[in-house]
Parts: sequence; C-alpha cells; structure tokens
Amino acid sequence: MSAERIRRVLMTADGVGGVWTYALDLARGLSEQDVAVDLAVMGPPLSDDQRRDAISAGITPIEGPYRLEWMDAPWADVDRASRWLLDLERALQPDAVHLNGFCHGPLPWRAPVVMVGHSCVRSWWRAVHGADAPSGWDEYSRRVKAGLQSAALVAAPSTAMAAELESDYGPLREMRVIPNGRDFTPAVLPRRPVVFSAGRVWDEAKNIDTLCAAASEISWPVYVAGDHRHPRGHCAASGYVHYLGRLGAAQVRQWYARASIYALPARYEPFGLSVVEAARSGCALVLGDIRSLRENWNGAALFVPPDNRRAIAMAIQSLIDDEPLRNELASRAIRRAQQFTVEAMTAGYLDAYDRVVRATARHHPVMAVAR
Repeated sequence: MSAERIRRVLMTADGVGGVWTYALDLARGLSEQDVAVDLAVMGPPLSDDQRRDAISAGITPIEGPYRLEWMDAPWADVDRASRWLLDLERALQPDAVHLNGFCHGPLPWRAPVVMVGHSCVRSWWRAVHGADAPSGWDEYSRRVKAGLQSAALVAAPSTAMAAELESDYGPLREMRVIPNGRDFTPAVLPRRPVVFSAGRVWDEAKNIDTLCAAASEISWPVYVAGDHRHPRGHCAASGYVHYLGRLGAAQVRQWYARASIYALPARYEPFGLSVVEAARSGCALVLGDIRSLRENWNGAALFVPPDNRRAIAMAIQSLIDDEPLRNELASRAIRRAQQFTVEAMTAGYLDAYDRVVRATARHHPVMAVAR
C-alpha cells in the first residue's frame, strides 16, 4: 500500500443512517495517514450532535440541501447537486473522488472515482418484499447502473453486497470488497439479563418489529433503542417490549455493555455496523439468516429465519437457558469483531485510491501532470 499519490479526497455522505458513521470513521482513519477529506453532505440537515462529531473527527462538513437518490421525487435535486459537487471538485482539487452514492458517478469528474455500494433499493426491495422493485423505480435503476459502470472502481462492504450489485446491474470495471471498520470503545458496565436491539422499529429491513412480536415468548425483558413511530404516523407497540426511543451514541454504547444478548433478525443488512458494536461490547448475537450476516458472523452467532417469530423466540430463549453457550458465543463475537477495524478499512481504501490514481496517470499522463 502506498499513499504517496493521495493527499486529498472529496467524499460524499449523508446523515441519515450508517453511512454517516462509516464516513466519519474513514475520514478519521485517512487523516491519520495525512490524507485530507472534504465531506460533501447531502440529504436532511445534520443535527448539532452530528456536526460536533464531525469536528471532533477533524472534518468540517460542507452541507448541500439536496434530496438523496433513494428519496421520493429526487431527480431535480440530484441534478442540482451535480453542479454543486463539480464546483467543489474544481475548488478543492482532490486526488480522488469517493462517492457513497451511485447517481453522480457519470459526472465529468477530473479526478478518478471510487464508488461504494452500501445498499441498493432493488436488492432491498427483493429482500423485504420478495419481489422485484416496481416500475416507479425504473429511473433510479437506470441512473444507478450508469453510475456504477462509470466508476473507476466500485467497493462494497461485503461479498454479498458486491454480488447483488453485479447481479442487478451487470459486470463492473473493477469490484472490491472492503469490509467496514468501526472506531468503537465499549463501555464497561455490569452485564444484565436483558435482550437489546437498536434500529427503527418500523424499518422492514431491520425487522425489529418481528423481534418485538416474539417478545411475549422470551423470559428476559426486551429493550429496543430507536424510533418506533413510523413517519406516516403508525406507532409500533408491544406490551412486552421496553421502547427506549432515540438515544445518543453514548447511551446506546451503555446498553450494548449492559445487554447479554443482541438481536437483529434482519431481512436486509449489507454489513451491519450495530452488530460490530454489540459484538465488541461482549453481547451474544442472534441475527437474521441472510448471506451478508453469515459471511461476517458464521460461527460467532445464532442465525434465525427473519420471518419466523417462533424461531426467533426459541433461539433467544436457548441462549437465556444455556449460560455456557451464551458466554462462548459472546467470546467468539468479540474475537470476530476484532477483524473489522478502521485501520484495515483505511488501508483498503488507500489502496483503492492509489490504484485508480495510478491508472489515470497511465492512461491520461497529460491530465496527471496538470493536476
């Protein structure tokens, strides 16, 4: 690995979900390798906490009020964001552009593009609904395909996600799997006999509502951190679940440390940063039996069919009833989580940037000298 050619990266991000955490961890890792990161943030405005987190990572986010490509009726905003991003590139002169979305790939970038496929509506829709995405997503699919096929290199956080992208959009110029890493120091608190989960209860991909439905058959209390009120007004409710609402990062960290079992019976999870955090905190894991989670946690978790409430309850209860097994799985999860470091993730991206910059220099020597 060599970072000699890479001194500045323009990276896109949003503050909606795990991409924000990923972007800050990667930006922090890159800065430790003397690579400056300019973070162009689209989507809803960042919270004050998110801005403070960025500043603590040495990043001053550049915010643009543009809808994200997977939102309703986004295309006018996506196109306006295109002009904004190109202006940023001209002003900042990065050595590489890192896109955490698809649809801005075909822009006339001066620097080579590394694109990361964190998730995709088409694969999400199949996993959640068991069918292809409806025709209303055709424009999204067209733009995503154009973006993927224009990137110098596409990265995915798991082999499973890489396979979904190439299955849906065709062979790509170069595909790499770079697992996410997490800069996470566990809290140290007395372990309690509770089951914990974190995520939006109404998110059909995370499938926490099925865990909540199974709670009546679980002898330990179940605690869930995250929104349980759907944006359209529906409120998930179960008399057997303790809903904690939205918690700050420090509070979630404390719940990981307290809980003996972390359950995420996901239908769709291309990587799963919350699983890494729970594992590093010493929780025994009960996870949805899907390809990506098997890829990362096989042998270090119990796996359950996501739509089988009874099976979810039985798996969790089996760990409650068998303390040696619970402790063994927690130990295995801790060891497995040690693979998913920010250092390893940073090394993977530095190598990817270096590769596309070198390829640009070979094929466009005049442009490389000009930069």
